[in-house]
Amino acid sequence: MNNKKKTFVILSPGFAKNEEHTVCLPAQQVFILAIRNNFPELSIIIIAFEYPNTTSPYQWNTIKVIPFNGERKRKLNKLVTWYKIWRKLKEINKTTRLMGLFSFWCADCALVGKYFARIHRLKHFIWILGQDARRNNRFIKWIRPKASELVAMSNFLAEEFHRNHSVLPAHIIPNGIDPDIFPLPIAARDIQVIGVGSLIPLKQYDLFIQLIGKLSKRNPSVRSMICGKGPQKANLESLIAELNLDNNITLTGELDHSEVLLLMQRSNVFLHTSSYEGFSTVCLEALFAGNQVISFCQPMNMEIPHWHVAKDTKEMLELLTKILEDRFSDHQPVLPYKASDNARELMKLYV
Repeated sequence: MNNKKKTFVILSPGFAKNEEHTVCLPAQQVFILAIRNNFPELSIIIIAFEYPNTTSPYQWNTIKVIPFNGERKRKLNKLVTWYKIWRKLKEINKTTRLMGLFSFWCADCALVGKYFARIHRLKHFIWILGQDARRNNRFIKWIRPKASELVAMSNFLAEEFHRNHSVLPAHIIPNGIDPDIFPLPIAARDIQVIGVGSLIPLKQYDLFIQLIGKLSKRNPSVRSMICGKGPQKANLESLIAELNLDNNITLTGELDHSEVLLLMQRSNVFLHTSSYEGFSTVCLEALFAGNQVISFCQPMNMEIPHWHVAKDTKEMLELLTKILEDRFSDHQPVLPYKASDNARELMKLYV
């Protein structure tokens, strides 16, 4: 009789280098911890293809992480990295009771995971998380995924993947949060508008700044923050100065996850100006922190309380103004999806 614990392998482009590295894939960190907490009988191993920049295995919250430091390597070297990962998977399969593999994003992790699972007759599912659903995903033609092995994070991503690649994911498992990681809320909501994300063109923080500029004409004391780092920082700073909004907008830079949650609990509106979004974790976190959320993208085919979807910039400004001027605006926490529930839904696929 084989008394070894069942092993569940997660394939990811990268992962946190330690428990304090909360800014690295925070949603995936929460999800993995939910799997660990709900299925303590499992031995979980994370294979990190690109980062952190080390090849020494380490423990993260009692979970083994095996990194391969494949970031920024050329095509030939990437093939070498994939070969090393394949050998490690063979070793894991030989020495443990490997129950299956789960790949984050439909890209190189899914490519290796799919064919290893096929050869060794293992279950393998792919979590479509965002831009991997877009038409320019070059990995799809090599992965050739079946609908049954695709798990979309939202209805929007399932439909986007189907439109671009003619395969409709059979499973929808949304993002979720862990309510227990939120600090005790501060009584005062002294930040009117907050945004959180990488300072990249996709997030359209120039639009965020322009909207605050228009809002400041009605409310000169409006206070807002953008939390995150990225290549557009200098451009955004210049725009803030050009519009004379130094007293209205603060660029905080990159903050620990707990600091971001605390700022959300001090905020009234979470303004998400991104032009494309699979199912933003920060929007779910903002809802539970008591924010009214405004975005352009509707992730699920259902209405979520306190989440407002604008069809264009004009409507976004109208929603923002209306909510901030409503003295009775509701700031009760909203919890559409818990990470623990989603972890259990995922593991049902491996039974």
